[in-house]
Amino acid sequence: MLPGLRVSHLHKRYGAFAALHDVSLSLRDVEVLGLIGPNGAGKTTLFECVAGVLPADSGTVAVGDRVIPPEARGAHMFYMPDGIAPWPGQTVAWALDFTLGLFGGDRRRLAGVVERMQIGPLLRRRIGRLSKGERKRALLAIALLTPQPILLADEPFDGLDLRQSREVGAALRDHAAEGRTLFLSIHQMGDAVRVCDRVVLISGGRTCGEGTFDELTAMARARGAAAPGFEEVVLALT
Repeated sequence: MLPGLRVSHLHKRYGAFAALHDVSLSLRDVEVLGLIGPNGAGKTTLFECVAGVLPADSGTVAVGDRVIPPEARGAHMFYMPDGIAPWPGQTVAWALDFTLGLFGGDRRRLAGVVERMQIGPLLRRRIGRLSKGERKRALLAIALLTPQPILLADEPFDGLDLRQSREVGAALRDHAAEGRTLFLSIHQMGDAVRVCDRVVLISGGRTCGEGTFDELTAMARARGAAAPGFEEVVLALT
């Protein structure tokens, strides 16, 4: 199967600091790929460079077999950053309607997305007045309504409690099963194991491993780690 997205030899520096160094990875068509790494590893920088929000110093991003310049990536992918509150003076219902109109999403999916994200009670509330968890669910609803075939979401579970994380994870799995490719930056190992088909590990701006959980576990054991759990695998490889 051809990769839905291919990142090759991506570099990004801020002066003498290398935020990304020779990062390469593949996102297969219609899969959920997780991006895992410690704080400051370069996860958000990688997402911003891949999405074309931040210019990389070198490297390419391809969809299928075609290299896509930064200014054209919006037609292929939608990027949902972490920690934002767009249109704070507008209601959640307005934001969902605006998203559908702006991107040409399928309005028939609106009711189902509102239900899965459990944001029905929030529709008349202004985005700037939502709690962190409420805002995250509203942002995810916005992202799920966009039509681009690839969705990048930075920390989609941040601010959610355990029950909400499980429900959102199931919704994301179902969304991928409907034909969309997801690339998720995830902080909690439990969320990654539950939601992702494969994982990319990043540390110090470099990729340290890519594969299924079994493949990464085998890699950690080959390096001498006992690897009784995925947290230990990540620690061993990063």
